Amino acid sequence: MTCTSFKKRVFNAIEVGYDEDFIGRAYDIVNLGFIVVNLIVSLFVTFDDIMKTYGDILIIAEAVTVFFFTFDWLLRLWTSNFLYPGDSRLMALLRYSFSFNGLVDMLSCVPYYMPFFFPTGVAAFRIFRVVRIFRIFRVNAYFDSLNVIAAVIKSKARLLLSSVFVVLMLMVASSLCMYSVEHTAQPEVFDNALSGMWWAAATLLTVGYGDIYPITPMGQILGIIITMLGVGIVAIPTGIISAGFVEQYSRMKQLSEEAAERNIHFIKIPIGEKDSWKGMMIKELAIPREMIIAAVIRKKEMIVPRGDVCLKAGDVVVLGAESYADDMHIALKEIELKEKHEWNGKMIKDLDISRQTFIVMIRRNGKTIIPRGDLVLRAGDDIVLYTRQHLADAKSLMV
Repeated sequence: MTCTSFKKRVFNAIEVGYDEDFIGRAYDIVNLGFIVVNLIVSLFVTFDDIMKTYGDILIIAEAVTVFFFTFDWLLRLWTSNFLYPGDSRLMALLRYSFSFNGLVDMLSCVPYYMPFFFPTGVAAFRIFRVVRIFRIFRVNAYFDSLNVIAAVIKSKARLLLSSVFVVLMLMVASSLCMYSVEHTAQPEVFDNALSGMWWAAATLLTVGYGDIYPITPMGQILGIIITMLGVGIVAIPTGIISAGFVEQYSRMKQLSEEAAERNIHFIKIPIGEKDSWKGMMIKELAIPREMIIAAVIRKKEMIVPRGDVCLKAGDVVVLGAESYADDMHIALKEIELKEKHEWNGKMIKDLDISRQTFIVMIRRNGKTIIPRGDLVLRAGDDIVLYTRQHLADAKSLMV
């Protein structure tokens, strides 16, 4: 095994594995177990009674989990070029290091070692170690349903940021207005323009803690108006996320209509010059018993598919079969092929993918293409596939 193939094997193992890869699935389970153990330790160390009794065990457990996180982080740095195959080695390393997962991986282990080098900053480094709890977000990689939620939030990120910006602007305006109205009556509470930010946040977000509140009639009227605005403002991100789920559902429904719910009983197969069926009679074709030849279209004429009909190049064979139906939901992923993607320009049969990874359909220029092995993928193709393997830039779909 060459260094590159070994490195690729390590990458496939540390990313979300698939059922046939025992090492990859075992690593997933161990990684998930260490995340849960570390989270439990982080909670229990806050109890003085538990620390007195089991403090040594918790410290050892924390050290073991952090050592594993360090090992996992170093492996991900080493194999980052496979996570971003279109980038150079240095650019892939930087993209991973400054990504959300990369920062969480780094902060989940590096602050643990810092007190050994800088003993005077123990308290500050302990604050950074709290970031380790964000490693729990890696759990979503193991569950397709959580991936759907993440995909919806990612697709609506700009709209959500816009709504947050509106909330912040309204909070500033509310604080300024309340300061102008309440400063004379409550100078110790609303002592400057920003002192009302806490009240504005509690009011706009409909929390209403009640520790800061207006006492003048004008301030109370203004508080009522701002509270009513807060009800509508909070509904904006909720509506955005709901719309995202509706769009995701529409996409799933479209795929279902194209694949199963449409009851696709018939498919058309054009016969080319190099097809093995060319020159063969229908009775000589080795097709499954559950499949029938419904018709043969030749130069826009319908030919009855008798056994002695000989197929020619240019013919279109219409095959009939029972449509697929099952109660099991299928987790699919969709990839929009970019120019720099490693699959661009390759045949499907030449792709380095798992045996349990299969391409369901390809959409090119608004048309659905059957994924044959000799089909060359192109930039701009939308590839819908089933896989448990990690694929960069893949969006999760639930069908």
